Amino acid sequence: MPLITYVTRVQFDFGALSLLAEELALAGIRRPLLVTDQGIVAAGLLERVRGALPAGLPVAVFDGTPPNPTEAAVRAAVEAYRAHGADGLIGLGGGSPLDLAKAVAVAATHPEGPLRQYAVIEGGLDRITAAAAPSIAVPTTSGTGSEVSRGAIIVLDDGRKVSLGSPHLLPKAAICDPELTLGLPPVLTAATGMDAITHCIEAYLSPRVNPVADAIGLDGLARGWRHVARATQDGADRQARWEMMMASMEGAMAFQKGLGAVHALAHPLGGIPAPPVLHHGTLNAVLLPHVLRFNAAAVPERVSALGAAMGLADVRPEAVAESVAALSTRLGLPATLGAMGVKREVLPAIAAAAMKDHCHPTNPREASEAEYLALLRAAHAG
Repeated sequence: MPLITYVTRVQFDFGALSLLAEELALAGIRRPLLVTDQGIVAAGLLERVRGALPAGLPVAVFDGTPPNPTEAAVRAAVEAYRAHGADGLIGLGGGSPLDLAKAVAVAATHPEGPLRQYAVIEGGLDRITAAAAPSIAVPTTSGTGSEVSRGAIIVLDDGRKVSLGSPHLLPKAAICDPELTLGLPPVLTAATGMDAITHCIEAYLSPRVNPVADAIGLDGLARGWRHVARATQDGADRQARWEMMMASMEGAMAFQKGLGAVHALAHPLGGIPAPPVLHHGTLNAVLLPHVLRFNAAAVPERVSALGAAMGLADVRPEAVAESVAALSTRLGLPATLGAMGVKREVLPAIAAAAMKDHCHPTNPREASEAEYLALLRAAHAG
């Protein structure tokens, strides 16, 4: 029987940042560790958030979040959390700082040891308890939806990219202020936007039964499809930025149904040691058309329903996949894994890892390791 829950407190609109102090008080956070990254600091967003905090609030900052958050970064942030005597967290940035903050919420308050013990695929769901530190999420991109997600994606010391997941990791509140996304560079706008669109699509195609999530996913897809190009072309387009932040949030609300083969493949690809640093949203954009074609054999009517939500005149499954690929190209994103710098020789290991990913079981068509490898080779060559 499916469990349907929605979701946490969300303050959503231009100017929502002004409510941060109120939400910290409601969450009982009096000594926060603010988790962010160097890009957010350089963009001046950290200082804007500091300006929204209560005068005299003792806040420490950890700005060492890497592009794909790692177990090593979690350890470093936990040290900062304990040195500050923190009692909660503020995650500020894209999905990486928000996920790192959630991982710290576990690691700083639960029995010590390798972080893998809290990974979903290692039975970690039952090991994460209400002892997890409270957090407030302040997204500055429109892609991951981590602000309303129960999961945190972390690269472990052993190289696996896994999800830590539990209702206890859901932020106590999300401060969704589209003002913080104005001026985001076009390539990041496009990549994060395709991440949000992929979440909506994969959640809708998941075989789990949750009509509420289906409706939210289709609404998020419609918003994202209509506005991602506008937001990419004009970083100051306020309506487009509002719509993309809503699409991002809705994608994460929907993916409590589960995701699918795109993410099962993108997670191990994102765990490949840099260089290059492989952006998750860009990986999703490259993989999505190939996976849509693969899944259409099992759920053609659902793929066509996606096309209807996108407003396409031709909703045949192949036309839907082609439209997704064309949008990605129009946004200026790479068309292949090879163009992203992925080496062909790593593909067999990625296919094997995808079979063990937590998103593999909720793809609408069961995939074998050989089929995953074929999808990767197609995506590598174009």
